Amino acid sequence: MNIRVVFASFAAVLFTAFSAGAQDVRSIIPVDKDTRVITYQDVVQQAGTADELYIRCIEWINTEYKNPADVCRVRNRESGVIEIKHRMEYFNDVKDTKVVAGKINYVLKLEFKPGRYRYTVTDMTLQHASRVPVEKWMDKEDTEYSPLWDSYLEQINTQVVELIERLKTGMEPPVIKVEEKW
Repeated sequence: MNIRVVFASFAAVLFTAFSAGAQDVRSIIPVDKDTRVITYQDVVQQAGTADELYIRCIEWINTEYKNPADVCRVRNRESGVIEIKHRMEYFNDVKDTKVVAGKINYVLKLEFKPGRYRYTVTDMTLQHASRVPVEKWMDKEDTEYSPLWDSYLEQINTQVVELIERLKTGMEPPVIKVEEKW
């Protein structure tokens, strides 16, 4: 992997972490202007056919998730679409110890075309009986508002940014080592 790519990825994560404390977290969380749903989406230019990118993604999924068969709800090689439903935890700090406060369900959709792929992370809901959308935490006017919600949003943002960076790294073409001939 190119050192510039590593540095850029590291800098992006650090920038996100430090800037989150300096500004309102709501300003860094991407919200789709039409649906008003938190949506992380981008098209990444990447060498390879749609099928090669699809296969690389399957390999990444197999290393990223403990139970890859369970998280993949859609695997359609012909249309070049993979859809993952998974969850992430968010925490409270209690006496310098992180305690799980809850879990967030999310959907990661991946679409492949020759020379590029698109990821979309969206449909985040609190994992409990009512499946409340995470966007609720962005409303400071909510009668149930808690300052903890800002921390939860920051944690989610950090985890999604890190997930995207791991995806981008996993989608890079494999390095072919040329065997030295003696």
